[in-house]
Amino acid sequence: MLTDVWTSLLLVWITCVPYTSMTPIISQSKSLQTGSTALLRGLVEGQRILSRAKRGWVWNQMFVLEEFSGPDPILVGRLHTDLDVGSTPIKYVLAGEGAGTIFAINEITGDIHAMKRLDREEKAEYTLTAQVTNRDTDQPLEPPSEFIIKVQDINDNPPQFVEGPYRASVPEMSQVGTSVTRVTATDADDPVYGNSAKLVYSILEGQPYFSIDPNTAIIKIALHGMDREMREEYLVVIQAKDMGGHMGGLSGTTTVTVTLTDVNDNPPKFSKSMQNFVIPEELGIGKPGGKVKANDRDIGENAKSTYNIIDGDEKDVFEITTDAQTQEGILRLKKPLNFETKKSYTLKVEAANIRFDPNSGAPFKDTATVKIAVEDSDEPPIFSKPTFVLQVNENAPINTVIGTVTARDPDVTGSLVRYFIDRHTDLERQFNINVDDGKITLAKPLDRETDMWHNITVTATEIRNHSQISRAIVAIRVLDINDNAPEFATEYEAFLCENGKPGQVIQTVSAVDKDDPIQGHYFEYRLIPEMLNNPNFTIKNNGDNSISVLAKHDTFRRQKQEMYFLPIIVTDNGTPPMSSTNTLTIRVCGCSREGIVQSCNVEAYVLPIGLSMGALIAILACIILLLVIVVLFVTLRRHKNKPLIIKDDEDVRENIIRYDDEGGGEEDTEAFDIATLQNPDGINGYLPRKDIKPDLQFMPRQSGGPNGVDVDEFINVRLHEADNDPTAPPYDSIQIYGYEGRGSIAGSLSSLETASSDSDQNYDYLREWGPRFRRLGELYSVGGHLLYS
Repeated sequence: MLTDVWTSLLLVWITCVPYTSMTPIISQSKSLQTGSTALLRGLVEGQRILSRAKRGWVWNQMFVLEEFSGPDPILVGRLHTDLDVGSTPIKYVLAGEGAGTIFAINEITGDIHAMKRLDREEKAEYTLTAQVTNRDTDQPLEPPSEFIIKVQDINDNPPQFVEGPYRASVPEMSQVGTSVTRVTATDADDPVYGNSAKLVYSILEGQPYFSIDPNTAIIKIALHGMDREMREEYLVVIQAKDMGGHMGGLSGTTTVTVTLTDVNDNPPKFSKSMQNFVIPEELGIGKPGGKVKANDRDIGENAKSTYNIIDGDEKDVFEITTDAQTQEGILRLKKPLNFETKKSYTLKVEAANIRFDPNSGAPFKDTATVKIAVEDSDEPPIFSKPTFVLQVNENAPINTVIGTVTARDPDVTGSLVRYFIDRHTDLERQFNINVDDGKITLAKPLDRETDMWHNITVTATEIRNHSQISRAIVAIRVLDINDNAPEFATEYEAFLCENGKPGQVIQTVSAVDKDDPIQGHYFEYRLIPEMLNNPNFTIKNNGDNSISVLAKHDTFRRQKQEMYFLPIIVTDNGTPPMSSTNTLTIRVCGCSREGIVQSCNVEAYVLPIGLSMGALIAILACIILLLVIVVLFVTLRRHKNKPLIIKDDEDVRENIIRYDDEGGGEEDTEAFDIATLQNPDGINGYLPRKDIKPDLQFMPRQSGGPNGVDVDEFINVRLHEADNDPTAPPYDSIQIYGYEGRGSIAGSLSSLETASSDSDQNYDYLREWGPRFRRLGELYSVGGHLLYS
């Protein structure tokens, strides 16, 4: 192994572009390794350390200039080994990044050439591996070694503003040197090698307003007093140049749009210091009467102003509000105008900015004088009162004057006024009004007990202008007079116990009166003169407009008298007094010992104990209902109609008879008459009906058909006979006919009338009819019998 280490020597020559020289570069890494080995061996052998060290590969990194182009490939460098003495056939092999495509090596001389133009910005270095092998056997003579080829940069990329173009803003009136924004340019060249990536910034357009730091690229204000109201936007062109700004460097540009933002440096200003308005006197409360505006050269929040009335005569008549959209001051009415009272107004209006600079100490403001002239308008009449309250007695005679309403024309001309009643408020036309003087009279009698108040609307209209109308509400109260007699509060029905005691209170009675006297109600109760000495009952005044009815004895019996009627006269204290006679019904009842009413009917006295009259009636009703049901059931059974069919067991509509018989074959000649099937017309053209009672006197018509008649023709004939039969029942019925059609192409499957025997026939043709007849053919083929019925 030590012998192999001492066998190699590599000389690396660096070939550069013109104006450069080739320099051998020796790597000492392996020399140090071999020297250490020799020192170790010398110590072991006890000999003196030798000063000579064997060397293997000797090299460092190679360089190649980017973007080099020429007619021939450029020589990057040369590989050499001390094994290359001419006697040994060696071959240089190159592997790694770009080997064979970008870089090629001369296998004999070891020269490395660049085959393509290289761009450092795409790839700055390439890592490759070199090895020396035997040219004949391709066996490696030395282990592979790695080296690097670096692409040397040239200034081939201009600076670029990746984030451009830029937009920036700065407040107007900013001080000189105020920072606006910062721009950044990038250069793809190598920042380490030379000045290819060293940038210097300058302003091409935008002076003298702005300046830029050549190294930091910070843009600053360069001019004092830049006013947004004079110019709002500036376009600045910035250049970045590499090579430190020297001649021959590459450059790139970008634009910066600088906008001056607004500050509140302008006060609001009225276009005119004196403004005049004419407002009609009929303008409604809260309605706008005029608009003023103070213009502000600022924008946004700095241009917003608020308006106020700071002086003037009768300032409380008007108010001014600010329109947030238009920034106008709107004059509105707070009180109604009256041309006849005041014809003009003078106000002082102030407009002040909402936002202001605290350094100024006070907001910007401006004032203007506003003169308002009131325009006379034709106003509607004015009632002396908005609401009139009148009174009238009920049942007052027609044409009675209830009261008077008055109105006047407020205009200077003073037109006459006419009065009317709005009939929508007096549908029954109970009132009239004098159109000239406004007197309201009664048109129909009034009843307080029906309506206590009447609300009507009276209109006043100018004679010269009927469109000027005013309205007033007139409330008419109907005063009460004593025209209603008192009466019982309800229809009383008193109950008296048979075992009651004398003096017991039977019923408490009170009265009501529809009238409403001022002093209140007071009722007087008494029995009618014929009942003053009533032997059974008496009354007692309770002192609260009510009385108590008392029993005089305890001998009341239902068997003797079940019900008593007690007339009572009730009189009020009105003028004149009104009275009425009301009858109290008293019923004698059976009560328990505690005085609880149990029964008040005479019949209940004779019933068994524990069974009341109501229970007896319910039981009796149930019995009668059961008897009625039984009678109806029996009657219906007796009057049930007899059936039209003679025998119920033969009625095909109600009976289904099942048979499970097997025919006797050809030998059974008595079971069924085959002549019936062969005769299309039946027996003499007539078949008996089983759904009606037979009539011997009626015989259906004979309808003979020709030989060979088909089934459908046979059915049509029988259907026609049934439809024309007057004895047929009035409901659908089933009619049975025995008939077999003729002339079938397939022939009959029956063995009836067959001359040959089963053994003489061949039933193989049944198999040809399909799977449904296959089983039938198999049965006949083994000697079975075919039965048909």
